[in-house]
Amino acid sequence: MPELPEVETVRRGLVPAMEGHRIERAEVNRPDLRWPLPERMAERLQGARVDRLRRRSKYILADLDSGESLLIHLGMSGRMLVSGVTLGEFHLDHPAPAKHDHVVLHMSGGGRVTFNDARRFGAMDLVLTEREQAHWLLAGLGPEPFGNDFHEDYLVEALKRRATPIKSALLDQHVVAGLGNIYVCEVLHRAGIDPRRQAKRISNLRLASLVPIIREVLTEAISAGGSSLRDHRQADGELGYFQHSFHVYDREDTPCTTCATQIRRIVQSGRSTFFCPSCQK
Repeated sequence: MPELPEVETVRRGLVPAMEGHRIERAEVNRPDLRWPLPERMAERLQGARVDRLRRRSKYILADLDSGESLLIHLGMSGRMLVSGVTLGEFHLDHPAPAKHDHVVLHMSGGGRVTFNDARRFGAMDLVLTEREQAHWLLAGLGPEPFGNDFHEDYLVEALKRRATPIKSALLDQHVVAGLGNIYVCEVLHRAGIDPRRQAKRISNLRLASLVPIIREVLTEAISAGGSSLRDHRQADGELGYFQHSFHVYDREDTPCTTCATQIRRIVQSGRSTFFCPSCQK
């Protein structure tokens, strides 16, 4: 599942093809993805100008001049393919249509944006921009990690009474939006906190220290994706899913980059957790 840095990388890659351009033609090739697509989706998209591309948590929002926003969720297998534009040093020609190209947007300026999803775990919807906070996928989301509402006092208050493991608490999208399994593992390693510790058993000072660390880890991951985007080499124009250098995630039985102790893997709430038993207390 793509996390905040991957989704932000995709958003940035879509900007040259979409922002400021009109959707000259929209192809909607099936009635549903993970959930049913909105009624008259192609008709509602056609002719609309994309005024702005935003990210909320793990969702991309394309604000249209029609007063609606196109909500995009990649899910586990969704891919956004861009063609007819230049990314970095490479011009991406239009590929032949593929079997799982479910939504295709033909943009003014010659760009084309294709949502391809072999397993159909992704989603798209149209929502009134002024009422998006009430959308069932967005309602109740916590603050953005880079937003002003996410600060030390907020996080301490949100976590100091929680009896759940700190890793589970940080994965709760009501606490902070956009964090996923990979980056929570990385954040807790950098903070030196054992992912199994109950949040309420961690001092307020250590809880507060997570805020700058979360921002630091996410910023580094986004920068890595941005660097890949500027030197984009994939022939099909796929955006996102760039490789990052992890310190603990998916590194079971390899030496910790800090102390050389072997990284352990455990399962918490059905998800793999990677941590250093020496560094993280």
